[in-house]
Amino acid sequence: MKQEEPTGGSPALSDDRTEDPRAPGSQASPSAVFFDLDKTVIAKASSLAFSRPLYKGGLLGRRDVLKVAYSHLVFRLGGSSDEEQMARTRDYIAQLSRGWPADQVRAIVDETLHELIDPFVYAEAAALIEAHRAAGRAVVLVSASGEEMVAPIGRMLGVTDVIASRMVIGRDGRYTGEIDFYAAGPAKAEAIKHFASEHGIDLAASFAYSDSITDEPMLRSVGFPRAVNPDRGLRRLALEEEWPQLVFRRPVALRPAMPGPTRLKYAAAGLGVAAVAYVVWRVWRDRRLRTA
Repeated sequence: MKQEEPTGGSPALSDDRTEDPRAPGSQASPSAVFFDLDKTVIAKASSLAFSRPLYKGGLLGRRDVLKVAYSHLVFRLGGSSDEEQMARTRDYIAQLSRGWPADQVRAIVDETLHELIDPFVYAEAAALIEAHRAAGRAVVLVSASGEEMVAPIGRMLGVTDVIASRMVIGRDGRYTGEIDFYAAGPAKAEAIKHFASEHGIDLAASFAYSDSITDEPMLRSVGFPRAVNPDRGLRRLALEEEWPQLVFRRPVALRPAMPGPTRLKYAAAGLGVAAVAYVVWRVWRDRRLRTA
């Protein structure tokens, strides 16, 4: 992976750790926050958003674009965590991308990122990212989309860590049609646990946000799960488990001329202090309930 890609190096993972508020006088392990990407941080599907420039770049045919849209629609409407459906989606993506030059894909994503993704970042998500970062947590994007798409989005948001699907690239620089890692379902949770083990993260003190029932394993892997614009399955689960449900409604364009953290501060300001205050209140309330 290229050095400039946002993996590792989070300020929240420094050795300057604050004391654990749950255990006065003791040293706490750092915590993290894990954000699903599509329909949680951004108001659209990242892989679907890039279909048009991939078509213009000659990598997708018209029929392929329709298949991508249909496949995504079926997956979203199904709201299912069925592993067979995940496997079919994984295999379809692998076969579709076989032979694509990896450098061309990266170039297309970089050239169209601000046009296709920037205007669709939820202001509420931007405020939460900034609030969690200010609290000293590592902020991690977790997505089934490929690293080539997720890493640049992470850079745009000022996020320093990503967990995303990885395609196998051959010696000729083209995708082989094989997937090294598919970040979906239980695999997301396993990757989160591996990340936590590598960085000394306390998952019991960590947060996760998602909109889909397919991310139930990811949400269960942390102490503070949050349902964002939940689909039917996740809404039912959140009610059963008494998980907080959040509604994100306001996509806003970040300011491309500013560095990542500064852009997020402006987006958070556009939403208002209320969102940040809400996060602090929910954390305080949850902790009181847990210690009651």
